[in-house]
Amino acid sequence: MLFPTLDFGLFFLAAFAIIWAVSGSNEWRKILLLLGSWVFYGAWDWRFVALLIASAFLNWGAARLIYAADTRGTQKTVVTLGVIANLGILGFFKYYDFFLEQLGVLLGSWGMARDLPLMQIVLPVGVSFFTFQGMSYLIDVYRGRVRAAGLLDITLLMSFFPHLVAGPIVRASDLLPQFEKTPRLNRDMIAMALLLIVWGLFKKAVVASELSVNLVDPVFFDPAAHSSLDLLLAAYGYAVQIYCDFSAYSDMAIGIAALFGYRFPRNFNQPYRAQSLQDFWRRWHISLSSWLRDYLYIGLGGNRGGLFGQCRNILITMLLGGFWHGAKWTFLIWGGLHGGVQVIETLWRKAGLPGLPKLLAILVTFHIVTLGWIFFRADTFDGAISFIGGMAGGDWRNTMTTPLLAGLMVLGMAFHFTPPGLAQGVALRLRLMPAWALGLLTAVAIIVIDAMRYEGVAPFIYYQF
Repeated sequence: MLFPTLDFGLFFLAAFAIIWAVSGSNEWRKILLLLGSWVFYGAWDWRFVALLIASAFLNWGAARLIYAADTRGTQKTVVTLGVIANLGILGFFKYYDFFLEQLGVLLGSWGMARDLPLMQIVLPVGVSFFTFQGMSYLIDVYRGRVRAAGLLDITLLMSFFPHLVAGPIVRASDLLPQFEKTPRLNRDMIAMALLLIVWGLFKKAVVASELSVNLVDPVFFDPAAHSSLDLLLAAYGYAVQIYCDFSAYSDMAIGIAALFGYRFPRNFNQPYRAQSLQDFWRRWHISLSSWLRDYLYIGLGGNRGGLFGQCRNILITMLLGGFWHGAKWTFLIWGGLHGGVQVIETLWRKAGLPGLPKLLAILVTFHIVTLGWIFFRADTFDGAISFIGGMAGGDWRNTMTTPLLAGLMVLGMAFHFTPPGLAQGVALRLRLMPAWALGLLTAVAIIVIDAMRYEGVAPFIYYQF
């Protein structure tokens, strides 16, 4: 069930009406939210609702054992087994066939080819997000940052539909305390929520979808059939598309959660303003980058172990962060590029060398990120190399890029550079409107966006992760 569809609109209106009708009972409210979240997830494939429930039971039970354990050693054993179990779920569904295929290639190169039991496993939507959420919960219980919560709260934490399939990765410490109280909805929350939903809907349905269908997808599908100029514009177009697509989902998720009375953390902060790759990861997909920092980088030793240890931990973290996105070598290369540049930045800073001027630093960082997006978007390593090679020479005069597509790229970047305070200022004005007028304005905006958007709605990019 995709956010920008009629099916989801009807589902949301029904869920919203039912949830607020029972707002006097917090337990019933959470139960109904949980059932609604399972309906939302089951609309994609009912079989995997059982996996979602099993994952919640696993993390609830492991957290209870950690909390009840009388020695630190027992707690460490339980949290280790719990993390391994979560990784087992993620590894089986996401990486089983990949590793078996690589084993087959390796055996073939040694003259030992075998028929291996490939299973063509269906990847559950959002499995990377809810397994990471489960692991962070167990680790936080082990570290004493959160208490072991009840089964209903943990199951809802991992199943809550606004963030279920594409994040943000909302941590237990952020959401569990909110579940303990009966939420209240005020005009400020409603105004900002509706603004975020409409804002996100436009970025996804108009900007990201149009760029995807009419520029990025055809050029990446067959780079050799397009001019060097189109390849360059498609690379820039994808940088705009992925920002508008993913930030749109995050905006809509934050807005939808707010309409149910819950606050999600911000997930984007103008990432293309970054002056370094390290700065980029403080601004892009903040819930994932902070997760990698707190649970992987620090777990590996962080800045301890001297300069070599720090650089090693950065590189390992980014390689695994790349591989988290999918079972393809291109994701590993993408993560390695980001990790390698961050290592260079660290060495540069430690050597006391002067930094680049601000504008130049932003331009250099943006183009390194855009180069990385080519590997992220390409289906194969050879495809990415062919794409980059095609940009190096050839036809710089002919282009399939229309003025509309060029305008959407500019508009997408304009959205990106919009001052953060602008949305808050607009929301403050919206809250002064009568309820009927705000509702009418929202409905008109959605109708206009629906009339402007490309026919059909492609899944959000991060649904595949």
